[in-house]
Amino acid sequence: MADFWQHGAITVLQRLRDRPLEDIETEIMKIAKRKNIVLLLPALYSEFESEAIFGIIKELKKVNYLHMVVLSLDCADAVQFRQASAFMSTLPFEVRIIWHDGPGMQALYQELRNADFRLDNPGKGQSVWMTLGYILSERDVDAIATHDCDIVNYSREMLARLIYPVIHPGTDFEFSKGYYARVTDRLYGRVTRLFYTPLIHTLEHILGKTPFLYYLDNFRYALSGEFAMIASLAMGIRISPTWGLEVSLLSEIYQRASVNRICQVEIADYYEHKHQILKKNRPAEGLIRMASDIAKALFRVLSQDGVVLSTAFFRTLLTSYIQEARISIEKYHALSLINGLIYDRHTEIEAVEAFVDSLRCAIREFVDDPVGIPMLPAWARVSAAIPDFQDRLKECVERDNTFD
Repeated sequence: MADFWQHGAITVLQRLRDRPLEDIETEIMKIAKRKNIVLLLPALYSEFESEAIFGIIKELKKVNYLHMVVLSLDCADAVQFRQASAFMSTLPFEVRIIWHDGPGMQALYQELRNADFRLDNPGKGQSVWMTLGYILSERDVDAIATHDCDIVNYSREMLARLIYPVIHPGTDFEFSKGYYARVTDRLYGRVTRLFYTPLIHTLEHILGKTPFLYYLDNFRYALSGEFAMIASLAMGIRISPTWGLEVSLLSEIYQRASVNRICQVEIADYYEHKHQILKKNRPAEGLIRMASDIAKALFRVLSQDGVVLSTAFFRTLLTSYIQEARISIEKYHALSLINGLIYDRHTEIEAVEAFVDSLRCAIREFVDDPVGIPMLPAWARVSAAIPDFQDRLKECVERDNTFD
């Protein structure tokens, strides 16, 4: 049984018992008669060549409360777009696919560039941002949820628990963040366990428990890709196009919502998806790049709040992080021992050494360019600059999704 303690800034909605899923869905279905809920699914076409997406669609076919599912499809040619469309059409509710590589969408991206919007970093962040623009063009949308498309053990209960807090009339939450255990016969989630959390603790040691750092430290899985929010909040947030997407999103939510209206919800006992390889000799790829982008996102948010990040600060940060990471290894070793899990201390130490290099890289890049890759603008700003853009975005998507 999970704990039920509420001892931090963020409300924690733990999974205390096996409440029948049908009970939760019945409640949501009644609410959905008054509130339109949209599910955003970010995916590369390659996801449709794996088993996970088939399990997700199979589960979603049993969901009866969604207003619409919007697939944000990247790296797909015309044939692949039609194949994905045919597959998604089996769902029992309205489906739209944002074909980011299609000529219509590419023309819209170019129009934004011509209007001096920086769109130089294609990837998940930019695609999710554009897809949000389409969803928000539907003026009657009340809530938006998103989760990844590589979840091997997906259950529709994950979606139900994720969306429940932000649409239930008995709660007052504007944003919910999903969390879960990343464990099978061993612990996963290395970037969170060995980089993000020790780095946050290090920053707290140096700067003190500032309200923002305390807020970040309260999330049990800050880097999860599962979250839900009300549509009015989504309209005003900016998104990072880099691997710092999750950290920048939490920062935006912190700036625009009361902490009392933010929660984290346990959506599953455990979570299994594809595991990225940590390649020490390839700093521009995978988990190493992810860690570097996360660190830079943190540095930028702190500097925007007036924190002076000096050479002495960064020297202290590096040595203190190493110590915090070592402490984390000891903790997770003990946790693995008592649960009979496989734990390779050597591999964990190698991961920390690689993350130290990520941190060095992040420091260099931040010092060279503190502004870095700009955040993608809030859709409220895009609407102010090009009033009819979202209407034409909607028309483009409708054209792409209408074919014989």
